[in-house]
Amino acid sequence: MTRESFNKRAKKMPDTPGVYYFLDSKRKVLYIGKATSLRSRVRSYFSQDLDTTRGPLITAMVEKARFIDWQETDSVLEALILEANLIHSLKPKHNTDLKDDKSWNYVVITKEDFPRVLLTRGKELANESFASGAPGRSAKSYHSQTIRSPYLYTFGPFPHGMQLKEAMKLIRRIFPYRDTCKVNQGRRCFNAQLGLCPGVCSGEISKQEYRRIVRHIVLLFQGKKKQLIKVLEREMKAAAKEENFEAAQLLRGQVFALNHIQDVSLIKDEYRSPSTLPGTIRSERIEAYDMAHLRGSANVGVMTVVEDGEAQKNEYRKFRIKTAKPGDDVGALREVLTRRLAHNEWPWPTLIVVDGSVAQINAAEKVVKEYSMAIPVVGVVKDEKHRPRDIRGDRALIKGRERGILLANAEAHRFAIGYHRKISRIV
Repeated sequence: MTRESFNKRAKKMPDTPGVYYFLDSKRKVLYIGKATSLRSRVRSYFSQDLDTTRGPLITAMVEKARFIDWQETDSVLEALILEANLIHSLKPKHNTDLKDDKSWNYVVITKEDFPRVLLTRGKELANESFASGAPGRSAKSYHSQTIRSPYLYTFGPFPHGMQLKEAMKLIRRIFPYRDTCKVNQGRRCFNAQLGLCPGVCSGEISKQEYRRIVRHIVLLFQGKKKQLIKVLEREMKAAAKEENFEAAQLLRGQVFALNHIQDVSLIKDEYRSPSTLPGTIRSERIEAYDMAHLRGSANVGVMTVVEDGEAQKNEYRKFRIKTAKPGDDVGALREVLTRRLAHNEWPWPTLIVVDGSVAQINAAEKVVKEYSMAIPVVGVVKDEKHRPRDIRGDRALIKGRERGILLANAEAHRFAIGYHRKISRIV
């Protein structure tokens, strides 16, 4: 493919997540990849230093390629799953040449009364006897002949091990599952205490209810998100009809999460990949929150926004505290975040900044979790003169974002004080 023909094609490529295909002159797929930004990722294959950054096998593949095609997805998570399903079914030569069968990553679901959802490697699969089956259910590696499988489902191969681990964390927040705990062991396992296991260990969930969760996970890994959402909506209506409002609320949260997947950690990992050029990550939106009151009166909260290092003042928001008790800053923060996350018409943040430390971070993370989202939270700790002393949270996530975090936090403090003074005059 010439650079001129590529440039014409590249102009049509969207700046969205998805999967891309390199094809030869007969339109046979040579290579499949996934991207946070299709346009930025594919452009990287036509850089001058391709052989250095991607290696000779990829360079040879690009030289053979005559066409590029792509498929958009709603999120990086769906791109990750689609990539694995396409590699499994099409087995492109340059994907399989780049990596030995035994080093691929897989997601397996065991054949048990309460199936476990586990991550494994191709070399571990190769040591077992597996049953070949329909696409999306086969447990065999590329070159292994199979006989019998100890697994109910096997999904893969997934080329990106670290991203797969992050994806499983995200999926588990939406659909809690069992991995290592023992059935009916009499006490809640650690993951159950975190809300990541539905209580298989303590007998809190029936076999039938748990199998329903497994079916939801299977549909997601089969790339059938639309079908999965319809199933969840049907179950939600049935639960509401039976006046099981707690179950209906849980299902509603799962539908919401699937429609608004927040895969910041997956974007972060792709951005850090040495083969990804700067610019692959799309706009980074930091939202900061602060509360203000005078001895419990004129209680207000605010949200400020910083995108790509610049304050977006037209997107700042004010909140009059309605339910939190006077002087309860943590309660006020919970109220403000809950009201903010109800506005799904606003762009979602890639990072939330709170003014405070452990209590404020925990409160914010709890609200985010209630919405089945995976938005990371950091806290800015101040000294006695209200100057920033430390940023608490994931150090890897904070690194390189300090300026944006502190700017958003400073703007939130300034905006909150101004709004509080205005309300105080009215009151």
